[in-house]
Amino acid sequence: MSAHAGPAPIAAPAIPLAERAWGWVAAEWGRWPLWLPIAMGAGVFAYFGLLSEPGLAWLALPLPLLAASLLLRGGRPLLAAALALLGAATLGFAAALLHARLAPPMPDLPRTAAIVTGRVIALDLLPEGRRVTLDAPRVNDGPALDRHLRIRLRANDPTPVQPGDTVSLRALVRPPAPPAYPGAFDLQRNAWFSGLGGSGFALNVADILQRQDPPLFAGLRAAIEARITAALPGATGTVAAALLTGSQSGIPAPTLAALRDSGLAHLLSVSGLHVAIVIGIGFAVSRLAIAAIPWLALRIDSKGGAALAGLALGAAYTLLTGSGVPMLRAFAMAALATLAILTGRRALSLRALALAAGAVILLNPAAVTGPSFQMSFAAVLALIGAAVAMRGPMQALKGRGWHGKLAVAVLGLVATSIVAGAATTPFGLHHFGRLQLYGVAANAVAVPLTSFLVMPAGLLALLLMPFGLEGPALAAMGWGVEGTILTGQVVSSWPGAALTAPPIPAWGLGLFTLGLCWLLLWRLPWRWAGVPVMVAGLLSGPAVTPPDLLVAADGRMLALTTPAGVAVERGSGANRLTRESWLRSWGEDDAAPLPREGEAPGITCTALSCLLRPRADGTAAILLRQPPREPRPRRGPAPPPPVVHADAGCGRAAVIVSLEPIRGRCRDTPKVDRFSVWRDGAHAIWLGREGATILSDRAHRGDRPWVPPVPTPRAQPQEEPPAETE
Repeated sequence: MSAHAGPAPIAAPAIPLAERAWGWVAAEWGRWPLWLPIAMGAGVFAYFGLLSEPGLAWLALPLPLLAASLLLRGGRPLLAAALALLGAATLGFAAALLHARLAPPMPDLPRTAAIVTGRVIALDLLPEGRRVTLDAPRVNDGPALDRHLRIRLRANDPTPVQPGDTVSLRALVRPPAPPAYPGAFDLQRNAWFSGLGGSGFALNVADILQRQDPPLFAGLRAAIEARITAALPGATGTVAAALLTGSQSGIPAPTLAALRDSGLAHLLSVSGLHVAIVIGIGFAVSRLAIAAIPWLALRIDSKGGAALAGLALGAAYTLLTGSGVPMLRAFAMAALATLAILTGRRALSLRALALAAGAVILLNPAAVTGPSFQMSFAAVLALIGAAVAMRGPMQALKGRGWHGKLAVAVLGLVATSIVAGAATTPFGLHHFGRLQLYGVAANAVAVPLTSFLVMPAGLLALLLMPFGLEGPALAAMGWGVEGTILTGQVVSSWPGAALTAPPIPAWGLGLFTLGLCWLLLWRLPWRWAGVPVMVAGLLSGPAVTPPDLLVAADGRMLALTTPAGVAVERGSGANRLTRESWLRSWGEDDAAPLPREGEAPGITCTALSCLLRPRADGTAAILLRQPPREPRPRRGPAPPPPVVHADAGCGRAAVIVSLEPIRGRCRDTPKVDRFSVWRDGAHAIWLGREGATILSDRAHRGDRPWVPPVPTPRAQPQEEPPAETE
């Protein structure tokens, strides 16, 4: 050894594995606040899952729990975290309860045509005609209602109705429709929280009683729609108007179906993608403008100033397009990103997403149950997780020159479509029962068109509209929209582009969501435990037995599912949307009518009845049909309508069903007839080996504010007794 060699270096003491593991856990523990909005969402679902309305005392529960969590976070972190999560759950529960109690009651609308008067606050284009939303409407000169009414004008109505006008018209107005079957999407609950009191259609042309200044953004939307559809006729104009105003009501059904089946329907729903494009355009243009003015560039931070300008443009776009849930989420995250840029922090983070989710839940808790909220947050959560995982490889690829940067752009586009599509597919399958197999290919073409041509040209057209110079910009926007529509039509025509599949049950979707959050919110290896949970949620469909027989709430239709397909018995005026909802719930594309006479798999029919046995080892139901009417005599009173008697099916099956009122008694066999659905809504029937299980919509939803009370027959006018004679 050399005499000049210095002393040997002292080795750093080895850190025990247990101590290092505890350090990892402690660092990971700091991410538990990301679970607070998930707990809030669970509280909202707990509220909507009740069968009776809870008391107002629940409103006082979140505050002490959250206060105790803050007090204990220094000395008892585990207990503080548990109390915080419990407090967040009760906060979501209390928010839903408060919003439900503050909502005005549903009006008792007339069953016959009525004169409706009100102020137009929204005007929507339809493929054939227009639709108005009336504020504080009066029905038959009655008191002003606390809820809106939505009325479709006649297709040939030439009245130049504009937002702000007070109009009067004769219309048939109905309350929101009940669910198509127990457990289906609840339009009545949605209307309760949105302020809608009913909808209908006009029987005559509208009469403008008074013209007033329109509401700011409603008037702008109507004017912009009119300018766009005048310059871009047909589906191109209605799609362009949807992208700039948020109204999809005017898009023709074939175009809507093509975009939906190709996986491009998300481009029509103004969402976070559109807000991000608008804010990005505003940021880029503002930063270039600041850099082009040396005096200004030397005095302000160009990045911060451009971020504020982009945020302001995004806020205006959000208000213009109706402030939907995905847009509120996107704008909230953009606001937090702007704040992060101004303070020198990371702009895109899971904490920003968590704060945005919590804000939306508090402002609109009912949105948590809808596909818009769920798909929007699932997509962004997955994209943030993928961006974090791919940050290193993407940075290395960028360092390889312009070839690497081009590869990053292409890979980013493809990865965005794949990741967002994979994260939202289970939610789409639960709510819509459809799978789009070629969405990645369609989005690879349509998303760049939307990002680099459609939206920039559309924003330029909006800026030029006050000067009447929007024509060239709208023409360029139209080229991009036509390319998007063509892409949707081509992809949707490919074999198997859209498949109908049985929907995932609600608890299965909950499992998938829990597994997805577990995988993406943690960083340690235990995160991979979320994968089998996600798989269990995806495979939950076969664990649920769908009903064998469904009876519509209006008593005009019933359907039976058998291994050979679905068979439907339709009465006069049966609802097409109800039929489509039933088919989606069974994962079927079409249905055949029940035979008038004869046999089919699981079905034996005569002119007066059908024996329905969908499985050989199960019980049967008997459908009683109305006997044919007797011919009306030329003179004298008309014969009474034919009656369906319970004796025709008593003891022959596990349950008797009919689209007509069933007369007579049959104590041993339950009945589901027109009276049953009139009282308790749609019915679902399971025909098992031990007998029939019957579930009504009223039993499924319980006694909630948005569930109408049990109807009572309206009193018939009594004849006055004859005057006494002396």
